[in-house]
Amino acid sequence: MLSTEKQAIIKSTAPILKERGVEITSRFYERLFANHPELLHLFNQTNQKKGRQQTALANAVYAAAENIDQLEEILPVVKQIAHKHRSIGVRREHYPIVGEHLLLAMKEVLGDGATDEVLQAWEDAYGIIANVFIEIEEDMYEEAAVQPGGWDGFKAFKVTRKEKESDAITSFYLEPIDEKPLPSFSPGQYISVQLHIEGETYTHVRQYSLSDAPHQGYYRISVKRESDHDPEGVVSNYLHNKVKEGDTIPVSAPAGDFVLDTSKDIPLVFISGGVGLTPLVSMLKTVVTQQPNREIIFIHAARNSQLHALKGEVAQIVKQIDSVTNYTLYSNPTEEDMQSMDSNTGYVTLEWLQQILPHNQMDFYFCGPTGFMNTTFHALQQWGVPEEHMHYEFFGPAKQLETVQ
Repeated sequence: MLSTEKQAIIKSTAPILKERGVEITSRFYERLFANHPELLHLFNQTNQKKGRQQTALANAVYAAAENIDQLEEILPVVKQIAHKHRSIGVRREHYPIVGEHLLLAMKEVLGDGATDEVLQAWEDAYGIIANVFIEIEEDMYEEAAVQPGGWDGFKAFKVTRKEKESDAITSFYLEPIDEKPLPSFSPGQYISVQLHIEGETYTHVRQYSLSDAPHQGYYRISVKRESDHDPEGVVSNYLHNKVKEGDTIPVSAPAGDFVLDTSKDIPLVFISGGVGLTPLVSMLKTVVTQQPNREIIFIHAARNSQLHALKGEVAQIVKQIDSVTNYTLYSNPTEEDMQSMDSNTGYVTLEWLQQILPHNQMDFYFCGPTGFMNTTFHALQQWGVPEEHMHYEFFGPAKQLETVQ
């Protein structure tokens, strides 16, 4: 337990961490990778290059400082990060290394402000916070390993099927090489794939949402191909262009806390943008099986039909299940789209949502690009939807959605 005096010291550093947090975490990662390059095998280098990981860590450190006297307040964030850590292979032995380099970065960036008293308080606080992560993650490792069909770390899977879903998205059907039964997962969860790409110095690990329902005998991921010139395209282009049916990919057990709550029976609204529909299709397929009478509105936004993946699967469900309604929005429709009665033109806005939804007393799940997420969050917030009825996930390091003032 951190003393009251040290809690006060930590909280007093919160304003400077808010102001210079990214500077500290950027220096932290520089030091960390210079001294421990082996850790580059765990981290997404695209997120490093674009500053996403630095920002995410800065936000986490600031949140810890603000809530050091009530760490239970940040447990949801801790668990979200812990799922990522378990899925990529962060272990107990990594935490002392991280703590050492974080304190060194603080000392370097804060200069005279990083007194012995401040650094000692942060060293003690880090030890407490690290132990929280370690305990939660070790429970997650054990749970993943001991469940029926479960495993620890990465396990070899074969690509048994590769199917083009749109001009940008391809699905990969994965089955374990050892042919053991697959553990179930909660709709909305993701798996990590580990790739050794020729010409790349370090292993690449990426998380992809599972885009089909559980208990299918396979895991399915539906991957968007990024531009060849985009740093994010290294892995997606390799999967699209190089990985073939019959190839083997190491995969970690399903993880993630963006999951469907089937304990409720209030209406559901799924709102997706682009490849953000992948976890929501998994949720849709699950809820129509487990709660076939539950009202569901499935909304998908894309540029046009050529970039609209899994469209036929959703349409088939709508055709078979009376309780499901589907809306499609195209921001840049083709001529054929303009003539079709199956889609609308435009973007997700509050006014449009209020036109198609009878009320806001529903559970909203949404996923997509950052701009789309902010727009959807603000629209629901302005409509008075309580935060406990808004469920969302970012692809990559967790970001914060800004509250409308």
